[in-house]
Amino acid sequence: MRHSAEKRASFGQIKVTPLPGAKSLGRLLAGGLRLTCALGRQGVSHRKREGDSATPAGRFRLQRVLYRADRGPRPQTLLPRGRLRRGEGWCDDPGSGRYNCPVRLPFRGGHEAMWRDDRLYDVVIVLDHNVRPCRRGYGSAVFLHIAQPDLAPTAGCVAVSAVDMRRLLPRLSARTVLMIG
Repeated sequence: MRHSAEKRASFGQIKVTPLPGAKSLGRLLAGGLRLTCALGRQGVSHRKREGDSATPAGRFRLQRVLYRADRGPRPQTLLPRGRLRRGEGWCDDPGSGRYNCPVRLPFRGGHEAMWRDDRLYDVVIVLDHNVRPCRRGYGSAVFLHIAQPDLAPTAGCVAVSAVDMRRLLPRLSARTVLMIG
């Protein structure tokens, strides 16, 4: 038996829409769950660009879950999982051949550290935003991750509380589509 997540059907679709009058807050609907989520400081954009602090609109597949094993048990999910390690990053430098890819730190180009003290990346779901093909400058490191306790805006990701992430994970699979917009 792989794990208890297999006993339930996965979500086919998760829908995220901005809340009226609060562009950096959204509503996430998945099955019967109705959750509040944080979005990018600039809300949702159909023209995502690197550094614009907007969450990209579109239809995205969930690729895999990355997690910090020192911060809790292995996530129960139907998605592929990988442990984060110290010294891992994600390239956000449009001039680099590693743009929008994981990198080892130290790294010469612009990057985001994946091993963080603030707990936001204790569990990270990698989305297939700007991967095939990867267009330089069209946004990188767009994830579904843990939100700050006050649901402060993200730099362009979708973020939910740690409690809500634990509710979502068992029902996420490679067939789940995240619709933003």
